[in-house]
Amino acid sequence: MAQVKHATDLLRGRIYSVFKPFKSLLGIFSRDIGVDLGTATTLVSVHGQGIVINEPSVVAIDKYSKKVLAIGAEAKEMVGRTPASIVAIRPLRDGVISDFDITEKMLHYFIHRVHERNRLLSPSPRVAVGIPSGVTEVEKRAVEEATLSAGAREAYLVEEPIAAAIGAGLPVADSVGSMIIDIGGGTTEVAVISLGGIVASRSIRVAGDEMDQEIIQYA
Repeated sequence: MAQVKHATDLLRGRIYSVFKPFKSLLGIFSRDIGVDLGTATTLVSVHGQGIVINEPSVVAIDKYSKKVLAIGAEAKEMVGRTPASIVAIRPLRDGVISDFDITEKMLHYFIHRVHERNRLLSPSPRVAVGIPSGVTEVEKRAVEEATLSAGAREAYLVEEPIAAAIGAGLPVADSVGSMIIDIGGGTTEVAVISLGGIVASRSIRVAGDEMDQEIIQYA
């Protein structure tokens, strides 16, 4: 029994060390923010306030000068109401960055909007960003670099199934299995989580966007 207890204590210590950076993000005096950088929608959360931004992942640009004219809800409202020279771009495709520069500008806009609303936030907060579990190392680096370029002091990448499980209050650190199914705009994530990590997962780049298109075509 003593050996079992010792092994359990070691395991709990390892799990605590894994989650320690994320626990610090949730501290009562936290100056950090979380970003769900989705293909269709971007959400930004601040501790103690919940979700403070929930807007489309859309950027309106002048296709000739490449100048950014609007971001988020304002950009979406411009679609179909502006000259042909103004186009709306979704800088993420299938859950990953397809246009680095536009993604960086969009992140910069959302991060600084949060700072303007919250005087307690530092100008350079640490930012945790959710990523699909099936992304490549190159895609991970692209998200990290875009977040840092947008003004974050530090960038943390959190696999979306883990973030969803924590948000749902599931016992992610316990020795029980929890299944998460996360259907987004660009990707669908299915994962089994236990002992603070993903035991098995599958990420497919078919999700809400494709469902919408199939419904439109059927109708």
